[in-house]
Amino acid sequence: MKFDVAIVGSGLAGLSVALHLAHTRQVVVISKRALRDGASDWAQGGIAAVLDSHDSHDQHVADTLVAGAGLCDETATRHIVEQGREAIEWLIAQGVPFTRDDQTELGFHLTREGGHSQRRIIHAADATGHAVQLTLEEQVRKHPNITLLEHHFAIDLVTTDKLGLTESPPRCLGLYVQDVSTGQVITIDVDQTVLATGGAGKVYLYTTNPDTATGDGIAMAWRAGCRVANMEFIQFHPTCLYHPYAKSFLITEAVRGEGGLLKLPETAGQAAGQRFMPSHDERAELAPRDVVARAIDFEMKKRGLDYVDLDISHKPPEFLKSHFPTIYARCLELGIDITRQAIPIVPATHYTCGGIVTDLAGRTDLQGLYAVGETAYTGLHGANRLASNSLLECVVLGRAAAMHIADQPKVSSLSLPAWDESRVTNADEEVVITQNWDELRRFMWSFVGIVRTTKRLERAQHRIGLLKEEIDEYYANFRITRDLLELRNLVEVASLIVGSALSRRESRGLHYSLDYPETLPKALPTVLTPARRSAVRAYIQREQ
Repeated sequence: MKFDVAIVGSGLAGLSVALHLAHTRQVVVISKRALRDGASDWAQGGIAAVLDSHDSHDQHVADTLVAGAGLCDETATRHIVEQGREAIEWLIAQGVPFTRDDQTELGFHLTREGGHSQRRIIHAADATGHAVQLTLEEQVRKHPNITLLEHHFAIDLVTTDKLGLTESPPRCLGLYVQDVSTGQVITIDVDQTVLATGGAGKVYLYTTNPDTATGDGIAMAWRAGCRVANMEFIQFHPTCLYHPYAKSFLITEAVRGEGGLLKLPETAGQAAGQRFMPSHDERAELAPRDVVARAIDFEMKKRGLDYVDLDISHKPPEFLKSHFPTIYARCLELGIDITRQAIPIVPATHYTCGGIVTDLAGRTDLQGLYAVGETAYTGLHGANRLASNSLLECVVLGRAAAMHIADQPKVSSLSLPAWDESRVTNADEEVVITQNWDELRRFMWSFVGIVRTTKRLERAQHRIGLLKEEIDEYYANFRITRDLLELRNLVEVASLIVGSALSRRESRGLHYSLDYPETLPKALPTVLTPARRSAVRAYIQREQ
């Protein structure tokens, strides 16, 4: 197949790029499941932007820098924040039904979340991501210049390096994609490729992420020779519903923003019903996510608890039903009436703050390869993402990448080799994949969680090495499946997380080490470079 641009991923970042480019380019959007099966559709809280005269870009930047624990790139942060209003206006123009409030200047309701000094979160009730995805999906499905390949899995990038060409800087020429329904592998030849594959939450046992969050873009870019950064900073959302029949159901940050209180549950004995956040941080429930997650983890381990309570039942029932209809309905299905009862919650893996190193046009180290959204590292999130900045980054950087691509000349096409599976056979036993998948997620949860030690990290690193050998052998000898490809990518990402964590000899933001509890005076990002690219000058560095 031949297109101008291939976009891998169908969340807010990917669809933003597609819609901004489609009037001048033939675009293909590749989604390994249905278009709405990614993390963007699950986003509850909203999008942070300066939309009120009482707020300012300086305040939004300052809040972001504080949450990022000194590791945010201030230039990137200011650039993204200053384009916030334009991004929101574009979404409104697309028809996104944000919750209205005629008492505000813009005419839309703004809420507040942990770490924010002002109300600046525009939202569509408590299902913002779904509203945005539904709106943009309608646009891309009817656009004549956008081809949709749903249920197609991107296997690997095709680069000049892999073809043995000496072009400098190295270039991305396209990619191999498997049709999941037939098993056929397609070669896609494009001028530019955009990775918008989201994060890697499924590398952990407990996560708020959908099943699609397997770090595919990060792993593909790393194998192709791109740098990654800050992979040790995995955000654990402090409030995931604790219930045996609720899989990965997030309780939005906005519940605490609107007055929800964290309390000890009945199983805490005499301390039951007591608030605990004021003893951990002066901002109490409105502290940034890393602080809240560590406080919950501390209380659970100290008292032997399986969960803690999030109580917002003191608010009027009508308020809760109108502001949090999705949460109210889901909890009620499980026998929890949030107008009268507290919500049992636990922390869970939520967001990958690091990713593929890019500039503010989404460019990576490979010419012709871009990365946007959660899969990318722009410097915005630092050591901890400020709530609701992620969807903002998707729209702003999606537009920036599209504008840069639109300015590029056409590239002379090379004949890309077809996928070769002449020397592989069908797998004899799938249990190998199932077992390795389960083992990986369990030891990552136990050894590379909210609180870390060097010994635990080294144990994880050793197990990852063994798993990699098994998976590489399996990949080389048997026909590929989606489960195998996802496991291969997850192990690659796990290795990057552990390697980054071992190299950071301090505690900062989301990375907390019992062996190095102090924070170093100078904050530096962790940047990893593939060994085979050490002699190649990075494309971004050359351009700068």
